[in-house]
Amino acid sequence: MSTALVLFLTLAVPLADPWSLQESGSKARFRGVSVVSPQVAWASGSQGTVLRTVDGGATWKKLGPPDAEKLDFRDIQAFDDQHAFVLAIGPGELSRIYKTVDGGRNWSLSYLNRDPKGFLDAIAFWDADHGLALGDPIDGHYLILATVDGGQTWVKTPDAGLPEALPGEGAFAASGTCLVVKGDSNAWFGTGGGSTARVFRSTDRGRTWTVASTPIRSGNPSSGVFGLAFRDARNGLAVGGDYQLEADPTGNLAATIDGGQTWTLVTARRPGGFRSAVGFLPGRKVIAVGPSGTDLSIDGGTTWTSLGTVGFHAFGFAGAGWGVGESGRIGKSIK
Repeated sequence: MSTALVLFLTLAVPLADPWSLQESGSKARFRGVSVVSPQVAWASGSQGTVLRTVDGGATWKKLGPPDAEKLDFRDIQAFDDQHAFVLAIGPGELSRIYKTVDGGRNWSLSYLNRDPKGFLDAIAFWDADHGLALGDPIDGHYLILATVDGGQTWVKTPDAGLPEALPGEGAFAASGTCLVVKGDSNAWFGTGGGSTARVFRSTDRGRTWTVASTPIRSGNPSSGVFGLAFRDARNGLAVGGDYQLEADPTGNLAATIDGGQTWTLVTARRPGGFRSAVGFLPGRKVIAVGPSGTDLSIDGGTTWTSLGTVGFHAFGFAGAGWGVGESGRIGKSIK
């Protein structure tokens, strides 16, 4: 979960406007991206892969933790070209968080999940010291971990501060944006797999939560909210649908104007299929990405235009945009 935009391909040729393809040097499936500036961005993916560029994407360097080939890094949070966290998913001890303070030359293990029922999904930080990690429900409640010391320690939020999970409900570790933060203390995470797709909201840095139902497609294990983005504390978007129906736009976008207390389905000229991530750009522009293509809105998310059928799983924006996807795919926004 981060403010950035990223599109990655293994061919060093221009993609159809507005994307320029970049050479990643990898065949990994990328699902995490964190954009720091127009020059600096990080990406994470399968086979323990972490990449970083410090020259606007002209070159990408592999610098993940050693002996991590069996790990799937689904989310990454960077603060500059030196400091970053990366999160691995999976049951039990496959779920873990690493930290680097020297540009990936060395990594320390920030958190190791020792509960065989545990499965981490995403991380999000307000600043370099304060952040959250989200995990799927354990005995009826989501796992929320908080750090206030830059990942030296992670403390579990008491279950009493969390509404109960629905039967079959979980979070989707699809783009690193099922969990997002904004401002000084606001946080949200989206869910699926249950009878209703929901969004949980905290205004106290994850200590307590409320939950709201959304009209995003739901009712089976492959549908729900996959990505969230907020322009400010009140105005946000949720994207998703059914990942097994990539070209089906049914129930793939909802909007809130009250900080996530209520959600309204967007139906007019919506994105062209299942979408795994969404993000705000300057002005009224918004980008949505998914495996079947990308879409642009110039009116804050009310109406959408296709940017083509080349798919991406995640994106980020901070003065420039990148997207990441299958088989080492990386692309940079040229608008």
